[in-house]
Amino acid sequence: MSATLQIQIEKMIYGGDGLARHEGQVVMAPYVLPGETVTVALEPSRKGLLRGRVQGVDTPAAERQTAACPLFARCGGCHYQQAPYQLQLAWKRDILREVLRRVGKIEAPDDIPTLSGEPWRYRNRIQLHAAGGRLGFLEPGSRALCPARACPIASPRLNQALADLSEMARAPRWPPFLRSLELFTNETAVQLNVLDTGRPLARHFFDWCAERLPGASEPLEYPTRDFCFRVGGRSFFQVNRFLLDALVDAALADAQGRHALDLYAGVGLFSLPLARRFPRVTAVESTRSAAQDLAFNAARAGLPVDVRQASVETFLAELPQAPDFVLADPPRAGLGKRAVRRLVELKTPLLVIVACDPATLARDLALLAAGGYRIDSLTLVDLFPQTYHLETIARLRWTGA
Repeated sequence: MSATLQIQIEKMIYGGDGLARHEGQVVMAPYVLPGETVTVALEPSRKGLLRGRVQGVDTPAAERQTAACPLFARCGGCHYQQAPYQLQLAWKRDILREVLRRVGKIEAPDDIPTLSGEPWRYRNRIQLHAAGGRLGFLEPGSRALCPARACPIASPRLNQALADLSEMARAPRWPPFLRSLELFTNETAVQLNVLDTGRPLARHFFDWCAERLPGASEPLEYPTRDFCFRVGGRSFFQVNRFLLDALVDAALADAQGRHALDLYAGVGLFSLPLARRFPRVTAVESTRSAAQDLAFNAARAGLPVDVRQASVETFLAELPQAPDFVLADPPRAGLGKRAVRRLVELKTPLLVIVACDPATLARDLALLAAGGYRIDSLTLVDLFPQTYHLETIARLRWTGA
């Protein structure tokens, strides 16, 4: 049997856990609130840290609430449903400050504005796993299936599609070797992308899916306030359907000049609005399908975006002179040393980073600050309510080394 401990939670940390201390050791536990006393069963230690599985909340915090989803803590998708939404936002601001300080030795500005929206039914994209004729999500820290027929953070159309596919998964026609798939919606059509399968799927499977999900195998047309984006099955698009326009507005608030550069441009969520502000826009995207979608979207909108299919590092290395504005929306790995080094050399007057991981953001900001950039502002964008994930818009100005 695992050893059990009674611990008191000090604070929330990045990753969804609460932090406590026991005899000089850090103990982490999920689904808790600061100030609570909980009993945990210890799990194997890693790097001097202990992690506990909560067996009981002995002294609950006054803010504790009943989770809206009956699968909460059984499904690994959400981490914060035990807390009111405004408290979740406060945690994320504190966590962002702590990660910047710990990883990058950076003190965040006193004021971190927060963009937030509807905390439920916001996701336009979900990943599903399949096993034994059932669909659902994965259990926390596991490959085990948590069957589900609905998800409260998924959009209404996705929940309808999940119910339809769950019914199909029980039929003999369902391929038993299909392991995972992805659904993406504009609330009218649903795109189905197969992620993991033991062997190729026959064409009739996709035809069958299209009977319940018309257009399942086609690019999706996703409208925003000002544009409509074609998004292919292998192309990235932001998942929060309520905050797309607010994210773009906040990221481009001070963008001006003659030449703008959009790095990790995807299908053009930022490129197209930039092309309405700048005479010249260069969009860099390494994924072929996304670059093709971007070029199509720009042409349809009648906007002269110069699309470059290349890695950001390769493109920056060959860029002869600095643009007036750079927008970078990198993956979780962040910009990295090569890209940061070149951005410092270019001395672009205004650089905006849209970051989805605070640790890699802290690393990049520290390098940029050492090279002559000053953090002008930070904005927290809560694209992922009920989870520990957070997005940050970092605005930096070149001041000289």
